[in-house]
Amino acid sequence: MASIFNTLGIGYSGLNAAQLGIDTTGHNISNANTDGYTRQRVVTEAAPPISNVTPGAVGNGTQVQQIARIFDQFVFNNYSSTSADKEASDFTKSTLQQLSTFFPEIDNVGIKSDMHAYYDLWQSLSDNPDNNAVKVALAQQTQTLTQHIQSTKSQVTDLQNQLNDQLKINIDEVNKIAKEIASINLAINNAESGGINNANDLRDKRNTLELSLSKLVGATVFNGTVQSNTAVDSNIATASGSYNISISGFNLVDGTSYHPIGIDNTDNASGMYDLYYERQDGVKIPFAQEIQGGKVGAILDLRGSTLNTTDGVPTDGVLQNVKDQLDSFAAGLIENTNNVYAKSSDTVMQSNPVYLDPSGTLVSSGLNVKKGSFDVVLYDINGNETARRTITIDDLTTLTSGTDSIKDQIETNKDDNGDNNANNDIDDFLSVNYDTYPPGGSLSINLKNSDLVSQGYTFAIQDNLDSSNSFGSGTNFAGAFGMHKFFDGTNASDIGLAYDLKSDPTKISAHAAPISGNNDVSLDMVQSQFEKIDFTQTNSDVTYNDTVYGMFDTIATGVGTQTNAAVLANDTITAKYNAVQQEYNSVSQVNIDEEMSNLIRYQTSYGAAAKVITTVDQMMNTLLGIKQ
Repeated sequence: MASIFNTLGIGYSGLNAAQLGIDTTGHNISNANTDGYTRQRVVTEAAPPISNVTPGAVGNGTQVQQIARIFDQFVFNNYSSTSADKEASDFTKSTLQQLSTFFPEIDNVGIKSDMHAYYDLWQSLSDNPDNNAVKVALAQQTQTLTQHIQSTKSQVTDLQNQLNDQLKINIDEVNKIAKEIASINLAINNAESGGINNANDLRDKRNTLELSLSKLVGATVFNGTVQSNTAVDSNIATASGSYNISISGFNLVDGTSYHPIGIDNTDNASGMYDLYYERQDGVKIPFAQEIQGGKVGAILDLRGSTLNTTDGVPTDGVLQNVKDQLDSFAAGLIENTNNVYAKSSDTVMQSNPVYLDPSGTLVSSGLNVKKGSFDVVLYDINGNETARRTITIDDLTTLTSGTDSIKDQIETNKDDNGDNNANNDIDDFLSVNYDTYPPGGSLSINLKNSDLVSQGYTFAIQDNLDSSNSFGSGTNFAGAFGMHKFFDGTNASDIGLAYDLKSDPTKISAHAAPISGNNDVSLDMVQSQFEKIDFTQTNSDVTYNDTVYGMFDTIATGVGTQTNAAVLANDTITAKYNAVQQEYNSVSQVNIDEEMSNLIRYQTSYGAAAKVITTVDQMMNTLLGIKQ
């Protein structure tokens, strides 16, 4: 039965609802600048009425149904996914912009400019083949060029190593976040176990961590079913039920438990970290290629995600591709130059350290030796050609084993001159030796004895080119083995002027035949810059047939094009991100103006409820006064 005391309770319920409204509004205002905070709203409903009274059910005041989060799971999922794309795009853009600074091929600065100066000095040497001052200048410019190539490769390698270090840091952060989310899930389950309370602040914290995880690895959250609550707010769509976070189908968080991503580099000689996912049975599954999004995905795309099982070096990735291209460019420059320089005569030619099966065929050895032929030419002290022998390389040619070997073709007794003189042929002057000592062998071609040296005999290796006289069409035997070196090294990391020429630049030879004024080699060097040769890229089957300038342009232009594409893509993704973020903020972010309006509304409600109580108090005083 309704009574004056019931009216007092109704007033109290209004006070309580208004007080909770003020508390919640204050909570919203104080967290207006808190990242990840979702605005909350007090949801009230009429308290159950007093029934079975005349003339009917009598109102019994208000009661707080819940404190609801204004949160839309669909909008948040879109925001999370776009944030992952934005994070990957931002990182890719900044990294490629840094990479592009290593190739300043404008305003006469960079490797290409150094190459122009290098070949210009070969031209100067061809004009003055016996001028030692030009040789010294050429040696200096060669060192400038090679140091710049080494420096560029080193900068790219350092950048790759920095990404490798960042990979470890970010994977550790992913595992830390996953563990924290699992513990929050347990706290949410405990807080909401009665089905009455909403763990709003815990859910906000979990969403913040989910967003961070998505930015790192592009993880996907599966959280039961999504239910709307349009009676409270049309923007509410909340997920509940089973909870897990996965990456490409691999669960990172499963309810209140988590499965860390493994990262290790102990077995990689290069120090590159590899990722794995360990199943419950202990089997480790390679995991790097499974991460496609977020900052970590961008790091793997740039650094390389697949590691070579031999040396631990990435076999893919933007930076690794640039390194491989630089190595290909340097190797092509080294081999082509050394192959041309072998045309200058000397008393001994010794190869780079290289281990080969003496009985294995040269064309399948892994060295850049091609089928064809080259000539071994002998000169006397006056520079006259004394003997010449053509050496053929085919599918069966070996180094020292068998009748088709290089050794046999040079040392076989044969009348090179057709003069029936058995004492003036190549085999009478030269010998071939191959030492197979580990870790690498050494091929040498020498004059047979010191008397021949003292008599002034020298020899040279001259590749036989095709009818177009293209420098890239010969066997590349001398270049592949480094038989008579102008350049030391095999790639962009160790390219340099040959040690003996660095020690004494006046030893640089412009001649083929050892006579004053001969400039055949220097002229060939000048011409070689315009000839197309093969540049074979490490870790791939790609071979570029281009000039040295064209090959370097391919590298520099590729970097520039990728950087420009990353900038344009970032502009697009940023515009999308801003729109999605604005949509998310419009749903869940605190609006100070709205909260101040609510504060005034709750204040007014509180005052009105208080008025009800004071009115009841006056009524009770009146009743008590009547009794007196």
